[in-house]
Amino acid sequence: MMLEMCRRPLEKCFGGGDGGDGLLWHMDLKPHSSGDYSIAVVQANSALEDQGQVFTSPCATYVGVYDGHGGPEASRFITNRLFPFLHKFATEQGGLSEDVIRKAFDATEEEFLELVKRSWMVRPQIASVGSCCLVGAIGDGILYVANLGDSRAVLGRRASDGQAVVAERLSTDHNVSVEEVRKEVKDLHPDDAHIVVYTHGVWRIKGIIQVSRSIGDVYLKKPEFNRYPLFHQIGMPIPLKKPVMTAEPSIVVRKLQPQDMFLIFATDGLWEHLSDETAVKIVSKNPRAGIAKRLVRAAIDEAARKRELRYDDIKRIERGVRRHFHDDITVIVIFLDHSQVSPNTGVKDQSFFNCTSVPVDIFSMNEEAADGSLHTFP
Repeated sequence: MMLEMCRRPLEKCFGGGDGGDGLLWHMDLKPHSSGDYSIAVVQANSALEDQGQVFTSPCATYVGVYDGHGGPEASRFITNRLFPFLHKFATEQGGLSEDVIRKAFDATEEEFLELVKRSWMVRPQIASVGSCCLVGAIGDGILYVANLGDSRAVLGRRASDGQAVVAERLSTDHNVSVEEVRKEVKDLHPDDAHIVVYTHGVWRIKGIIQVSRSIGDVYLKKPEFNRYPLFHQIGMPIPLKKPVMTAEPSIVVRKLQPQDMFLIFATDGLWEHLSDETAVKIVSKNPRAGIAKRLVRAAIDEAARKRELRYDDIKRIERGVRRHFHDDITVIVIFLDHSQVSPNTGVKDQSFFNCTSVPVDIFSMNEEAADGSLHTFP
């Protein structure tokens, strides 16, 4: 049942386009077991490489934000596989735990590797596709945040004075632009003086990639894929003695407190332009409905300002070209209404179960909508 929910296309009534921006999709507000949530995504790449989803049930809420690179295949794959694995292992082990989450990440990585093995001789590019993976899971008043890559989860928490709302980062950015991450990677590869290279103003692993952890990127984890036919298409192979990336998530476990107000899960496209504190301030000072869209708009406004443009200028730029101004951006805001938390584990009504995923490609979805060919589902 869960797999089908996570694959189900979205209702047209939530659909895309906002103020003439045909590459922006949003869902203003929906309920989960202990509050509300809001989602928005804007496409900048020719094919949308970001994906995001929320699964809600009476006893748990799962949040996923997946920032693909090299193509959309890995982030789309995670959308279809990770939550069902979480649900399966949580059911088998009697609830959520760090072990359940690690098993779900491992199983998703292994299934993607099997996909690469089956298809890479025909589609060698699949070996170079990967995705950051940020997951939040809430159950029994406990929050788990697991992360690969540089998407980020930030908590908005009421300060001790009862007035201000402060930002608390819950995830770790696995990006070699961070000094601690560079040191971690270098310590794992003491015999490789060029494991991290500064090129064109950016630190990259082997001069290729900024993030140190991901799902996919098989050619940087398995030397047997670091050869023909892949490099017949993309250039000379990078000699590898051992994997230079990992799929081992960082996991934070937190007992939710009454002062914990909301969570922001977003791809790095948001955090390139907004600080944690700015994002939390926007959420705390504005209505809930449409708040994820408001964050996306704020990031694009800032991206436009840096180029001495306005948002109206940016939204007229076509996909692909728009990537020169900002990245794909996915934002999910989860509000925590502690008075709503109740032990509803015995509820069987299927209406309490829901999975919402962002469109696979916003440009295509809006083209279909304009043609009147987008189907709706109950």
